[in-house]
Amino acid sequence: MTALGFLYPGHSAEDDYPRIEQLLGSDIRLAVIHTDIGEDAHRVDALLEMGSPERLAAGVEELRLSGAEAVVWACTSGSFVRGWEGAQEQVRSLAMAAGLPASSTSFAFAHAVPEVGAGRVAVAATYPDDVAAHFAAFLKDAGTEVVSVRGSGIITAAEVGTWGRDEVRELARTGDHPDAEAVLLPDTALHTAAHIRELEEELGKPVLTANQVTVWEALRLVSRRVNAPALGALFTKEPIVQVRG
Repeated sequence: MTALGFLYPGHSAEDDYPRIEQLLGSDIRLAVIHTDIGEDAHRVDALLEMGSPERLAAGVEELRLSGAEAVVWACTSGSFVRGWEGAQEQVRSLAMAAGLPASSTSFAFAHAVPEVGAGRVAVAATYPDDVAAHFAAFLKDAGTEVVSVRGSGIITAAEVGTWGRDEVRELARTGDHPDAEAVLLPDTALHTAAHIRELEEELGKPVLTANQVTVWEALRLVSRRVNAPALGALFTKEPIVQVRG
């Protein structure tokens, strides 16, 4: 069995993780440990505090008890607001505290975009425009061309967590761009696991969503590859199954 750990801020769309675990249909277990969200606000100062080393380290002991082989900070905005170098330092600190390979959702997006063969992307964000711009800047530092950015002005993760299928579809449709080779929905507070295949069929291109890429990144850290078409193009790359020795 492969056990993967996720530090997830607060409570919004964490039920995506058991859904994804079920869709993976293999010997993979996803352990979600909740961190203190502090002030629930898509505002740079609040996001910097939410992803502070102290807040992340507080979840490390429970993570170890889960038997996790790798850990991902399951928060996009709480990582990319630090910029490329700051997000790297955040992950290094987490890896040292946990004694495990570590990453974050922001780096998950950076790695997933080339995995699906995309060079140009559209960002369809729930965030206010200024926060969405930070994500676009992070992607550019990763070597990704961002052809459009759509913000939605939502301040709290709690509100994002109430969005259902119709709101997610509208966000993806309006955030798409004809020149984009993939559409990115960056908020881990957004429920997307049940809708990825439908979104890709409707838009005709890969759709990368925060909780989806977060799980994929954890699998990447432990050199596992699983074919799970319900989770979209990102989970349909060959080889279908890579078994570790």
